[in-house]
Amino acid sequence: MERILFLTGRLAQHNLEKVLAGMEPPPFQWAVRELGLQVAGLMTADMIHRRLEPAAVHGFDRVMVPGRCRGDLDALSAHYGVPVERGPEELKDLPRHFNRTARAVDLSRYETRIFSEIVDAPRLDVAAVVARARELRACGADVIDIGCLPATPFPHLEDCIGALKAEGLMVSVDSLNPQELLRGGRAGADYLLSLTADSLWIADEVAATPVLIPREPADEASLHAAIEHMQRLGRPFLADAILDPIPFGLLASLCRYQRLRERHPEVAIMMGVGNVTELTEADTSGINAVLFGIAAELRVAAVLTTEVSGHARRAVREADVARRIMFAARESASLAKGLSDELMTVHDKQPFPDTPAEIAEIAAAVRDPNFRVQISPHGLHVYNRDGHHVGADPFALWPRLGLEHDGGHAFYMGVELARAEIAWSLGKRYAQDQPLAWGCATERAAQDMLVYCAPGATKKKRPPAERPEPVPQRSAE
Repeated sequence: MERILFLTGRLAQHNLEKVLAGMEPPPFQWAVRELGLQVAGLMTADMIHRRLEPAAVHGFDRVMVPGRCRGDLDALSAHYGVPVERGPEELKDLPRHFNRTARAVDLSRYETRIFSEIVDAPRLDVAAVVARARELRACGADVIDIGCLPATPFPHLEDCIGALKAEGLMVSVDSLNPQELLRGGRAGADYLLSLTADSLWIADEVAATPVLIPREPADEASLHAAIEHMQRLGRPFLADAILDPIPFGLLASLCRYQRLRERHPEVAIMMGVGNVTELTEADTSGINAVLFGIAAELRVAAVLTTEVSGHARRAVREADVARRIMFAARESASLAKGLSDELMTVHDKQPFPDTPAEIAEIAAAVRDPNFRVQISPHGLHVYNRDGHHVGADPFALWPRLGLEHDGGHAFYMGVELARAEIAWSLGKRYAQDQPLAWGCATERAAQDMLVYCAPGATKKKRPPAERPEPVPQRSAE
């Protein structure tokens, strides 16, 4: 059985040993080494090199350090002769960390292409269309859909297509106007959205791949007729049964997609999800998760999505994450659980890793004036050597901190308590000195773990001469 040496600090040692002892069945043999520092999160590669003698690693297959450990672990691995790896940022996540490692799920694979529509393209100049397309590609779009608008001239349609193709992008043109579709196809568009049984003649005029739709959403027979016509010609195409919004036939439209798949097992299906993501005022991350789960079951080849409404502004990024998760779940014949946290934008599965009793135990061991902030089901916990305070309201906790004459520290604690309150209210994970994680709903700068990042002091003393006089506060009347 594999043997792993875990490195930690004094405050975390007891809890780390409890977590490791509670992993049943034990997937490995383990030992814990406390490196002579109080806070495990402040451990660095240089510190490990100085304090851990090579003999201490003898007999172990690898060494695991805290997830926030900074420095070059490859150099440590070479020094000790065994792999030195970062664990999760929270020690309570160790069981999940090892479970994910054992499963080794590949989220790089997917089968559903994302068509992302620029809905107001006629009103944008070519440079703006290209800039928007670059953003969508960065979020995961495979095809840029140029949306045409009814009764709106689009004289630069060909120029937009040429500019996007010059960027190496796949392009589709979406219009109800046959002439715009012809112009798009002749200008080099890869796809045309959308043709009915009555407009299939357009496909004879251009090389672009058509997306076929019924004359009316409920007219399934016309969609089947269009499919069979293209099959006789031996031409590639996509078929879209049209997804209707809630409460105007969503379930019935899903049933149409199911019947389409049953009748045509090998046909490439497109599903336009904007009618649900855009027209339902709910977080789109969850909606996309469900829709892409359905798409995975139906083996949908392409999804058309939009980012028009403010609440759907991350729809393409969410779609990219969702298609990978649902593909992995289907291919591994497993539930869509434990594969990624990226679609859990508002809540966390385990928001409170430490119990109030465990936090109190850690607080009792603190011997310095620096404030620690944690959350539990009971609320916000703020503690240092002078006391341990618990409450749900940061304003109620503030008078107990004694920071009236330390503006910099007061500002810092205000930020941390605000983060902690948001996390506690929503049921999200909170870690001091770290921004809240919102999954794929926000941009996150990648951390360079090779760069050392000294923590800011949370109890900075200043000479009396530097302390500002308190400003009298006028009570509200």
